[in-house]
Amino acid sequence: MASDLNNRIPRRNFIKQASQVTALGFLPGGLSGASGRIALIVDPADPVASSPPVKWAAEQVRLAVTAKGASLQVSNSPEEAGDFSLRIVVAGVRSAMARAFLKGGTVPPREAFLLMPGKMSGMAAVLVSGSDASGFVYGLLELADRVRYGADPMSGLALAQPIQEQPANQVRSIARAFVSDVEDKPWFYDREFWRDYLTTLAAQRFNRFALTFGLGYDFPRGVTGDYLHFPYPYLLDVPGYRVRAVPLDDAERDRNLEMLRFISGETALRGLDFQLALWTHAYEWTDSPHSHHHIEGLTPETHAPYCRDALALLLKNCPAIRGLTFRVHGESGVPEGSYSFWRTVFDGIVRAGRRIEIDMHAKGIDSKMMDVAVETGMPVKISAKYWAEHMGLGYHQAAIRELEMPRDDEKVDGIFSLSNGSRRFLRYGYGDLFQEGRRYDVLFRIWAGTQRLLLWGDPATAAAYGHSAHFCGASGVEICEPLFFKGRQGSGLPGGRCAYADESLNPTGGDFRKYEYTYRIWGRLLYHPETDPENWRRYLRTEFGAAGTSVENALSHASRVLPLITTAHLPSASNLGCWMEVYTNMPIVEGGAQVPYGDTVQPKRLGTVSPLDPELFSTIEEHAGELLKGPRSGKYSPVEVAQWLEDSAAVAERELGTAVNRAPSRNAPEFRRVEEDVRIQVGLAQFFAAQLRSGVLFDIYRRTGDGTAREQAIAACRRARNAWASMAERAQRVYRADITFGETPVRRGHWMDRLPAIDKDLAAMEAAHLEPAHAIEVNAEVTELAIRAAMEQPRRVSVKCDHIPPERFQPGNSVSIGLRPGGPVASARLHYRRVNQAERWQVLDMERDGPAFRTAIPADYTRSPYALEYYFELRRDAATAWLHPGFAANLDNQPYFVLMAKR
Repeated sequence: MASDLNNRIPRRNFIKQASQVTALGFLPGGLSGASGRIALIVDPADPVASSPPVKWAAEQVRLAVTAKGASLQVSNSPEEAGDFSLRIVVAGVRSAMARAFLKGGTVPPREAFLLMPGKMSGMAAVLVSGSDASGFVYGLLELADRVRYGADPMSGLALAQPIQEQPANQVRSIARAFVSDVEDKPWFYDREFWRDYLTTLAAQRFNRFALTFGLGYDFPRGVTGDYLHFPYPYLLDVPGYRVRAVPLDDAERDRNLEMLRFISGETALRGLDFQLALWTHAYEWTDSPHSHHHIEGLTPETHAPYCRDALALLLKNCPAIRGLTFRVHGESGVPEGSYSFWRTVFDGIVRAGRRIEIDMHAKGIDSKMMDVAVETGMPVKISAKYWAEHMGLGYHQAAIRELEMPRDDEKVDGIFSLSNGSRRFLRYGYGDLFQEGRRYDVLFRIWAGTQRLLLWGDPATAAAYGHSAHFCGASGVEICEPLFFKGRQGSGLPGGRCAYADESLNPTGGDFRKYEYTYRIWGRLLYHPETDPENWRRYLRTEFGAAGTSVENALSHASRVLPLITTAHLPSASNLGCWMEVYTNMPIVEGGAQVPYGDTVQPKRLGTVSPLDPELFSTIEEHAGELLKGPRSGKYSPVEVAQWLEDSAAVAERELGTAVNRAPSRNAPEFRRVEEDVRIQVGLAQFFAAQLRSGVLFDIYRRTGDGTAREQAIAACRRARNAWASMAERAQRVYRADITFGETPVRRGHWMDRLPAIDKDLAAMEAAHLEPAHAIEVNAEVTELAIRAAMEQPRRVSVKCDHIPPERFQPGNSVSIGLRPGGPVASARLHYRRVNQAERWQVLDMERDGPAFRTAIPADYTRSPYALEYYFELRRDAATAWLHPGFAANLDNQPYFVLMAKR
């Protein structure tokens, strides 16, 4: 089932003669002014071009044109259109109408679109063509967008050259969760919100929307806000059962079902697939005396049959549902290994009598559970977490944390027997899913653990995700949108989900309006990672005028801060345990302050915190040890990460200053939302950078007892504290004192709440005096150099290398790997591993062959159902090592090679 894609999908020129535009005589400079008359001609002989989604998209073009003061007439033929300044022709590439533009055409790939300027009957025209309804929709919405964010309709529609694009990723999904009746009922019942929101998703080329129920809690214990948590009785009265969510009344239940039918139908109208996510199948809440509802009428014997029949009835009532997402591990409330339960439930899908995709969350899944889904005959996806429950850089972590690696001596019984036991490696990554010959597709899910609240928008990172989302043939990615967990665990508060203390900052038309730029960046770059930057710059020009370029640059650099720190230094992989936007301090001094994190390394202090990618990044204490005792590895150090953070903060702050001076109105809510969120992320960058440096310096002191290291560690910690305090004090005027993403302090509150713990850690550092007997003996000069390295700007030495990866490898044969450095290198090592996160990396010393280095991955190792990944560690001397390919300047590339097998 899985396709044979690796790192990138090349653009294919699917239209013949597309380069002959100039020969068609189309002169865009001759069209201008809002007074021009425009005809939109839809080929009535083309069933796809005249389908409901395409008609809907054509209406969006008409609305955009008329909003700019021009007129647009929809016609079925050129004759009917008559004389117009411009004709927009909607037709397939093989249509008779397309002959005026094309001498011939091939059938384009799925979801591709073409916009071709030319002439029809001597008049200026634009052809809109697509491979399917989605392709036509994207083409038409691209024209509507150009008009909406252009000077006038004619100049917006005037194309200087053809535009043709096709998707890099099969699935580009947005998930929105209902987790709080207080905060979510307003948008759930608002039909105008849904029309605008879904239109935004379609316009930015997402092709799937997942409405998510049952994620209010990771496990149904201590439940209060339970609305739609076990969804069926909140939506349906299932014949043959007397199951109710008490005290929900029948009218509200029926209204909920009608809204679900409406939402799914509006999604389909726009050409998107509607995915319903049902994350909880428990019907009893454990230790939950204060729950708002309870489920009556079910027993263990009727549980599975009821879910089966309810699911079949739900699919019958909502025919636009195209797929279902299930959490099938213990957090669903159903014990892992309950194969008969899920076989019964999935029978409800079969009874629907149509193709319904089954998407199963990967955590705790095993081959038996996969077989249960495959036996239905429906298409199956296994959805893995991309960067644990957070958002990291735009590549797949080379290794998972040691905490998630399987342990031979660990046997776990009970409800989490798989996810906490033999399948532990699937908790926070793709694990062993990428096996050749698999009967399922793999989908990645970006959880809302890192970027929950603040505005995000970095084209470089989004494009990197666009390239990596189809890693080893994966289907694509689903993004848990901003505010996904807002109000979770019964923490919802009235007054708007964006949590602004200054109500003038709340966006008009729904909370998603704050994140329109985020959706634009993600959607278009997941669809086509090399898309023209004009796609987002026209939006920025319209919103911010002369400040648009500076807004783009400021937000780009600010948006790299949190994904970087998540990748390089993460106290907890769980979104329940860690919120990096409103970070709860991990103490540098062990025992000096309370440790808020359970899901982290022992002993619990800042220096031991693991990177989320421990293969490529070192911990604070690993790096301090290398500075003192050597040799240094090629891993990226906390000091390098600190410098990247400082650089990003400096650029973001400088560009924001320029934007402030150029903005048409600094007090406009649209600009203030950007400015305040950028300033917060700049403050976070400054804090984390100083804290990382302080941690390295303090560990040098801890190891050596050196007084200078202690003084500099305290100074850096004080800089971190001051950066946080300055940021938090400003944020008090912007955001409420209680920003709620859960019930416990680590998941709610404000930046000001976190300051006391930082102060306590600083005080503990100031009070710390290491006994000389505990210090190790290190040469004073080495210690001085280590202190200087922790404080200064690191300079990673590297040389350009020539390396051409083999096209493919034959399983069971050795794989020769060669590398030719372009500068002095004393030694080289090959790090390699199967594309299986349950395994550890292997290392081979490479042999020198003249100016090159060579080695071979052993034949026995390649005999497996997995692809291979590898990178090089190069060394000049004991203090100088680096990685190849390593990271590019923008941290927007895959820092290793992937080699697929011949099958």
